[in-house]
Amino acid sequence: MMLMPRKNEFDLFGGFFDDPFFNESKHKEIMKTDIKEGENEYTLEIEMPGIKKENIKIELSKGYITISAENNNEVEEKEKNYIRKERRYGSFTRSFYVGDKVEMDDINASMDNGILCITVPKEESEEPEKKYIEIK
Repeated sequence: MMLMPRKNEFDLFGGFFDDPFFNESKHKEIMKTDIKEGENEYTLEIEMPGIKKENIKIELSKGYITISAENNNEVEEKEKNYIRKERRYGSFTRSFYVGDKVEMDDINASMDNGILCITVPKEESEEPEKKYIEIK
């Protein structure tokens, strides 16, 4: 039987590399997104806790809306005797296809209680023109 060291609450690196910031497959957990369909629009609700709206950029290019955020909540505190201090740093990006006909002026965005809401109008679907083949 092999004895394993017991984790204690003062383990300086315990769980550090389990953080989603160090595991790319978990990046979607940081910007969790709900998409709702309305009659004329789609609404994206993206969780952005602790990120200021000044640190968020929304871009529309080639039919894709790209949301980029940078989180740097560093606070300088002197003369404190910390055993452990946790901060999250990094930048995050997610893209969604919204269609080639959507214009930037038609997209609205707002931020409330750490939730970024983006409203994107639906593309008007054009009925394909019916063509008939003449029988000779």
